[in-house]
Amino acid sequence: MSHVNMVDISDKDNVLRIATAEGRIKLRKRTVERILNNAVEKGDIVSISEVVGISGAKKTSELLPFCHPIPITKVSVKVAPDSNNQEIVVRATVKGIYKTGVEMEALTAVALALLNIWDMVKKYEKDDRGEYPFTEILKIRVIEKKKIKLNQQ
Repeated sequence: MSHVNMVDISDKDNVLRIATAEGRIKLRKRTVERILNNAVEKGDIVSISEVVGISGAKKTSELLPFCHPIPITKVSVKVAPDSNNQEIVVRATVKGIYKTGVEMEALTAVALALLNIWDMVKKYEKDDRGEYPFTEILKIRVIEKKKIKLNQQ
């Protein structure tokens, strides 16, 4: 028989938690150039994707049922084109004071920002068969995680 439950964190102390996640999307060179020149039909990919990432971090517990709703105190999402590697890099940092970490919120912010980028540029990424042979989301991962006791600030 299967058993599922949200972990009980009642006995844990509130701690300042900070997590940073990063991911990349590989695109055609001309698509990256469109992004750099703000020439994507759907709009400003950088700004819109940063907002999508922030919104995603705030909705993590709605999307992942075993994540606790966390009072987030700060979300920062940066979207940066890397034309040398034909990639767009997304980095998100999330802060919160609570009993459990914020790495899932940072990962969700990155994943949703990357998915938004794909959605906004898919018109330019399709080949003659309507497929996406060049588009690839890569290396979504936590790159830093910190816990700071409140009396040590």
